[in-house]
Amino acid sequence: MRLKILIAIFLVVWGILIVRLYHISIKSNFYYEKLAKENVERKNYLKPVRGEILDSKGHFLAVNKIGFSLSIAPHLSIKKGELDRVIETVQRYFPDINATLMKQVYRKQSSPYNHRYIQVIDFIPYAEMMKVYPQISSYPQIRIDTETKRYYPYGKFAAHVVGYVGRSNRKENQKDEVAAKVGRIGKSGLELYYNRLLEGELGYVISKVDARNRELELLERKEPVSNRTLQVNLDMDLQKYIYDLMGKKAGVVIVMKTTGEVLAAVSNPSFDPNLFVGGISVKDWKALQNNLGHPFTNKLINAVYPPGSVIKMGVALATSRYGHGVLDQHEFCKGYITIDKSKHKFRCWKKWGHGDTDLRKSIRESCDVYYYDKSLKVGIDRIAKTLRQIGLGVKTGIDLPREYRGIIPDKAWKKKRYHQPWYKGETVIAAIGQGYDNLTPMQIARYTAFLATGWLPVPTLAKEIDGKKVTPKRVKIPFNAYHFATIRQGMIDVCNDKRGTAYKPLHNLPIKVAGKTGTAQVVSIPQDIKKRAKEEEMAYFKKSHAWLTTYAPARRPEYVVTVLIEHGGHGGSAAGPIAAKIYRYLYYNGYFKKHPLEKVRKELEEAKAQKAKRELEEAIKKRGEEVPTAETTTPSKVKGKEKIQPTPSEKQVDQTRP
Repeated sequence: MRLKILIAIFLVVWGILIVRLYHISIKSNFYYEKLAKENVERKNYLKPVRGEILDSKGHFLAVNKIGFSLSIAPHLSIKKGELDRVIETVQRYFPDINATLMKQVYRKQSSPYNHRYIQVIDFIPYAEMMKVYPQISSYPQIRIDTETKRYYPYGKFAAHVVGYVGRSNRKENQKDEVAAKVGRIGKSGLELYYNRLLEGELGYVISKVDARNRELELLERKEPVSNRTLQVNLDMDLQKYIYDLMGKKAGVVIVMKTTGEVLAAVSNPSFDPNLFVGGISVKDWKALQNNLGHPFTNKLINAVYPPGSVIKMGVALATSRYGHGVLDQHEFCKGYITIDKSKHKFRCWKKWGHGDTDLRKSIRESCDVYYYDKSLKVGIDRIAKTLRQIGLGVKTGIDLPREYRGIIPDKAWKKKRYHQPWYKGETVIAAIGQGYDNLTPMQIARYTAFLATGWLPVPTLAKEIDGKKVTPKRVKIPFNAYHFATIRQGMIDVCNDKRGTAYKPLHNLPIKVAGKTGTAQVVSIPQDIKKRAKEEEMAYFKKSHAWLTTYAPARRPEYVVTVLIEHGGHGGSAAGPIAAKIYRYLYYNGYFKKHPLEKVRKELEEAKAQKAKRELEEAIKKRGEEVPTAETTTPSKVKGKEKIQPTPSEKQVDQTRP
C-alpha cells in the first residue's frame, strides 16, 4: 500500500513538473516571442468609416460627422508629473474636457508592454479642433487622429427602424474585432441587423520600429473596407407625415406594399437615437424608462397585442380548409351563445345580435357569434395551424433584430405553458382575437397582404445592400377561391357599405379601400354587467386597443395600411381617420400605378376648386343672396364681341374667391 502511495506521489510531482515545463518552454515562448516581435514591429489598425443609411429617395437616415480623437504617448511618468502636464495642455485648449476621466482612462491602459498611443478623447468636432490644430499638433506627446461620430438627421421620426450606434462592451468586443478597435457597434434596428455590413473591415499598417518605438520602415499596409451603404424602402416624407398624424396617440402605423416592401413604420411615442451615440445621461435614460408610453420599445415587432376582430378572416380560412362545407352554412346571432350545459354567455358586441348571418355579413358587421359557432365546429388546433401558415404567431422574417413571435394558442401550447387542459370556452374567445391571442402589428400587416393577394410576403426594409438590389420574398398559399373572394368582398363592404364598421371614415376616398376593424379588449366584462360602459367613458388603460388593417385598391391591391391605436376604443372611429388621411396622401402623391402623378395633381386641383365653389355658395346662401347661375348673367358688347357681364352678386363672389 505504501509503495502505491509513493508511486502516486511520484507521478503527481512529475506531472506538475512536466506541465510547468510545457508552460515555460512552449506556451510562454509564444507569448514572449509575440512581445519581442512587438518591440521590433508595430501594427496599427486603420479604422473603417461606417456605411451610411439612406431612404428610398436618397435622404440620409444615418451619417457620419467628421471630427478628431486625441491620444497620449505611452510610458509617461505619473510620479514625475509628465502625464499631468500633458493633460493640462489638452485642457488649456479644450476647457470642457474632464481631466480626471482622461487620467483614469490613461492609467487603465498604461503598461510597460504597451507601445501604442492611448486614446483619451473619443471625439472632438471638426470646427473646434480646427481652431487649435496648429498649436496642439506641435506637441510630440499628443497625437491627433481623424474620427467619425454617428448622427441621425431625422432623429425620433425613424428611431425604431434605423436604431442607433453605441459604445461596445466587453462581450461585443470578443465577438467583433472591428467593434473592439473602433469602440462602437450597432445596438438596435438596422444599425444592429446590418452591423457587419455597415461597420466595414479593419485595415492595418505594419512598421519596423526601434527601441524608442520610432518608425524605421513600412513593412505592410492594408486599406480598410469602408462606406458600405444601405438603402431602405422607407419614404421619410411619408414617415414624417404619419408620425405627425399620430400626435400624442400611442400605437403603430405600417404602410407596406403587398409584395413586402415597407414604406413607413411608425412606433409612437419615439425617442432621439442621437442621445445614445456618445453615451446617454442618467437623466435622459430615466425619462425614457419612466414614460408610460414606452418610447424605447419597438412596438412594430417587440410588442404584442390581442388582435381582436382582425383575426376573423383567418378563422374563416381555417373553417374553409377543414370544415367541409361548414363555412357555407349560415349562423343565427341572437347576441350570445352558451356552451353545453353552462349558463355562461359568450356575448356578441351587438347586444341584440345580427340575426341570420353568412360569411360576407360576418366580416362586414363583425359578428362574433358567427365565429364562436364556426370555431366550435373546427376546433382550436386546426384554427391555430392555419393561422400560423398565414403568418400569425410566427416571426415575419423582417430585417430587424429581436423580433417577437407572438402567440397563437392551441392545446399543446397551453399544456406546455400552464400544465392545464384546453376548454371550449377558450376556443370561442380565441376565434375573435381575444384570450391568449397576442400578435405584433407587423404580423397583422403581413397577414393583410396575404388576404389581399393570396401571397404571404416577407416584410423587407432593405432596398439596396452595398449597391445590390434586394428582392422581397413571398410564397403562395392556396385556399378555396370562392371563399377567398367572399372574404375580400366582406372586407370591401367594411369600408364601403353603410353597414360596414369602417364605412364612415373610409367610404369617401379617391380610391376604393378594403379592410377590417378590430376592438381588442384589455379587461374582461363580468357576466352580471348587462350593459357595457362606452369606451369614451372608461379610464385610459381600460379602453380597448383600436385596430384597422386595410389594403387598396380593393380590386388590384398594391398597398397595405395597418393602424393600431393603444387604448383607442373602436377601430373604425380611432384608427379610421388616420388610415383615410394616409390613403389620400398616397393617392395625391402618385403612389398608385393607375393614377399617374400629373393626373392626380389635376384631380386634386379640380377637387379643391369644387370645394372652394361649394364653400362660396354656402357663404352666399347664409347672406340671403341668390347663388349666380349662367342664366343670371347679362351680355354686353366689347369691340363688337359679346362679353358676359357678371351680376352684382357674382362680382361679390369673384372678390371673395381665393
